[in-house]
Amino acid sequence: MPAEGRGLSSRPAHDVARDREIGVSLRTPPTVQKLQTALHAKAKGEPAFRFYALYDKVYRGDILAHAYALCRANRGAAGVDGQTFADIESAGRERWLAALARELKEKAYRPGAVKRVWIPKPNGKLRPLGIPTIRDRVVQQARLLVVGPIIEADLQPEQFAYRPDRSALDAVRAVHRLVSGGHTEVLDADLSGYFDSIPHCPLIKCLARRISDGAVLRLVKRWLEAPVEESDERGRSRRTTRNRDTRRGTPQGAPLSPLLANLYMRRFVLGWKTLGHERRFDAHIVNYADDFVLCCRGTASDADRVMRRMMWSIGLTVNEEKTCIRRLPDETVDFLGYTIGRCYAARTGRPYLGSRPSKPSVQRVCRCVSDLTGQHTLWRDVRDVVDDLNRLLRGWANYFCLGPVGRAYRAVDAHVTTRLRRWLCSKHKQTGRGTARYPNERLYETYGLTRLPMLPRSFPWAKA
Repeated sequence: MPAEGRGLSSRPAHDVARDREIGVSLRTPPTVQKLQTALHAKAKGEPAFRFYALYDKVYRGDILAHAYALCRANRGAAGVDGQTFADIESAGRERWLAALARELKEKAYRPGAVKRVWIPKPNGKLRPLGIPTIRDRVVQQARLLVVGPIIEADLQPEQFAYRPDRSALDAVRAVHRLVSGGHTEVLDADLSGYFDSIPHCPLIKCLARRISDGAVLRLVKRWLEAPVEESDERGRSRRTTRNRDTRRGTPQGAPLSPLLANLYMRRFVLGWKTLGHERRFDAHIVNYADDFVLCCRGTASDADRVMRRMMWSIGLTVNEEKTCIRRLPDETVDFLGYTIGRCYAARTGRPYLGSRPSKPSVQRVCRCVSDLTGQHTLWRDVRDVVDDLNRLLRGWANYFCLGPVGRAYRAVDAHVTTRLRRWLCSKHKQTGRGTARYPNERLYETYGLTRLPMLPRSFPWAKA
């Protein structure tokens, strides 16, 4: 998921406290870090080397324990077996991990079905999300800890998603640098159901190019072909084997899915450069998960034609509805929650190419604010509501901190104060809009509401 989406989520305080109580540590153990450093250095230093002995690392005690800690920190719902982290910890976490390690060592482990749920997308459609069991999530995370550093060494600099020391903001900055440097024709590309359409055989071949350990490859193949279970409108469960039947798709939501998605997208990014298209069209890719743009100098139409042909050749489908060419500065392009295009200097009015929070991003955070201050929350204490609002606002502002953010911040702030004022009036059964009883200063000073327009002062790169 883009950082924009992650910024809108907030962790309740009781969850953080509970993590402290059970002693969950997200700091990578020195032994795990040493292994990852060695694997990455070997992969970086010898691009043609194939790793042949990795499976025994997956069930190492320190690897599995750290994998469990990472999965536990991400929380997540139970899978098809209904088992929760609380169930595991009440029965004994160490015993559970030891049994899992034994199962892996004896090669008796088989992944279970993936629970499918549907989450709403900004366009009103639904996105499928796969929830593996905790057991499968831990094994996938352990596999990610071992294989991730190897794949990371091969990923291209144009790829920004799910990588250490890279973020969606870095991707936005990269696009901004390109358009500011004259690459003002932007091919805004979108793939139809990328995660669900990745073909298994070519994906495994991409993995086998670096890994010759058959046990590891078989494990990945079993995960890719795991059945999917979902409930109908009457609550009845049914299982399908679509991925195995079509030999396509990696479930979004599984720990291993981002790595596999990056690995397969590497085929396109590397091919674009190796075949000379980057140089021929002066067209540069910026990729984040299944989102990417091609920044060109007057050659976007030619680049579009070649891009579509390449995507077809690797088994992916371009979304005709969303893929388009934008010519800046007369037009704008939306990328990872930002609108990139013509902006105006606050003091001089001088136009320049910049990045600012997009209108849909502002609307989404306002909908979240409305949900937190709806009639169904009147039973809550005002301090808890304000705490949740502050977490939401700070998380949103931490991501939307590039360019002239002042206008977006003021719009969100106005919505927050209006909603909180209305919520207070409803809670205390008071009539009117409450502007005299609950002025902005009281919301900020008495109730401690975050004043969003004041935050850019802590961001030296933001132009309020």
